[in-house]
Formats: sequence, C-alpha cells, structure tokens
Amino acid sequence: MMADKGKMKVAEKGEEERSEQIDGELVLSIEKLQEIQDELEKINEEASEKVLEVEQKYNVVRKPVYDKRSELIKSIPDFWLTAFLSHPVLGELLTEEDQKIFKHINSLEVEDFKDLKSGYHITFNFNPNPYFEDTKLTKTFTFLDEGTKITATQIKWKEGMGLPNGVNHEKKGNK
Repeated sequence: MMADKGKMKVAEKGEEERSEQIDGELVLSIEKLQEIQDELEKINEEASEKVLEVEQKYNVVRKPVYDKRSELIKSIPDFWLTAFLSHPVLGELLTEEDQKIFKHINSLEVEDFKDLKSGYHITFNFNPNPYFEDTKLTKTFTFLDEGTKITATQIKWKEGMGLPNGVNHEKKGNK
C-alpha cells in the first residue's frame, strides 16, 4: 500500500504540472485574444469615422433635393396629415384634435446633429392657424448615456385653445 501512495503522489504532481502548463497557455491565449480584440476595435472606430464622413457628405448633397420635395409637398392638400395618419404607429396616436391641427402643417424638416450620433431635431412648420401663434415648432432628441432627452418648443396657444382652455390633448401612447 505504501508504494501505491508514492505512485499517487507522483501522478498528482504530474497532473499539477500539466494543469499549471494548461493555465499558462490559457492566460497567453486570452492575452493574444485581447490584443486581437483591441485591433478590431481600432478598425471599427476607423470604419465608424469613415461612415460618419460619408453620411455627412451625403446629407449636404440630399439637402437641395429635400428642399425641392418640400416645395412640391406644399401643393398637395393635407399631405402631412395623410402621411401621419397612414403610418401604422403614428396614425394610432393622433386624436381628432391633433388631426385638426396637423391639417395646418406645411412642411416638416428632420435635421441630424453634426456628428449624427448624438441626436436630431424635427421641425414642424405651420401655416397660420386658429390654434397657436407659432409657425414653427421644434422637438429635439438628444442621445445621452442615461437615455434620450426630449425637448420641445413651448407652444403659444391662442385664446381659448390649448390646455386647459379647449383643446384636450389626452395622451394616447407616447407622443
């Protein structure tokens, strides 16, 4: 029996050495993997910068085309109201009062922030209307680490309009 214990100790020592060798190889593999991952991250950052440059360039090229389209849309009665009502999600959110107001939209502009990744503005341009003084209302979406911050133009309602004076804007979903 004594001889068996000696053999076991030698066997255990051999396994321990192999285990240390495997652990050392594993650490080296993980370090090499991290180096490759770092290299990929550099490439991805460079690619993102190039994509951003191309997007910014084409946003400039698109602008005059969007402007031409906007001018043509102004000649189509209730275009923006129809567009919103036809949208599968937005159409469900518009109340009857919203629809009356949306009839007065003459153009809509979406403008990305310069870096494109941190947010955008949506500007609604209105014809003179019986609801509010503003001819331009803007909603801004800013992407932050803690979530999206949304700010909007304070509406200057005309006498007898808006809350609490007449137009009841009960929220249907998240407008």
